[in-house]
Amino acid sequence: MAINNEMVLTKAQGAAYQYQFNPQQMKHLTLFVAACMGLVTLISCGGSAANQPPTADGFASIEEELNNEFGDNAYYTELTITHNKSIGSIITTMVTDAPESLKMGQWTYSQGVWKQTSEVSLEIPENTKAEDFMFQLNDKINLETLGGLVEKSMGHLTEEKELENPSLQMAFVKFPKNGDLAQTEYNVFLQPEHGGTTFSYRYDLKGALIEMDY
Repeated sequence: MAINNEMVLTKAQGAAYQYQFNPQQMKHLTLFVAACMGLVTLISCGGSAANQPPTADGFASIEEELNNEFGDNAYYTELTITHNKSIGSIITTMVTDAPESLKMGQWTYSQGVWKQTSEVSLEIPENTKAEDFMFQLNDKINLETLGGLVEKSMGHLTEEKELENPSLQMAFVKFPKNGDLAQTEYNVFLQPEHGGTTFSYRYDLKGALIEMDY
């Protein structure tokens, strides 16, 4: 009677059977399981920026998504985060990695997918550089600060207006057309949980409240 050296089949507890694998087969099985787990992780992480909460940490993850897509040295003129309860965060931005080209792409990120919607040509005053009218994400302007101000605004709205669970409508970096960094604002728009009046908050670069309106 020949014995298979690769696999031994043993009988146990009536009709139940147990397979015993040799070390080589166990190695292959381990690699296969690891690959499957990696694939599951990759799939589950897909679109993670869209699923981030409107908080400082959540917006920091959105900034990481922007850096991954456009590079750490990208230049922006517009950057807005809209929050939808059904599909999560939607990012819309005007961005370029080559400001000297005087061309920028308008991009939208939704449900884990980036899509370019248009390309825009810029006109700038003589003897100026295009980057003078753009901003970068760094320690001066960043989404972690914007996310923190969303949290601050929600707390204020809950405390002052007694509105529980306000939701983010949109938040954006408002960069002045003249390129004066000091005039940059963080803007936050909130709504009651079930819709209704929009509450707007304007902050300066240091996070000081400029105006609250509704």
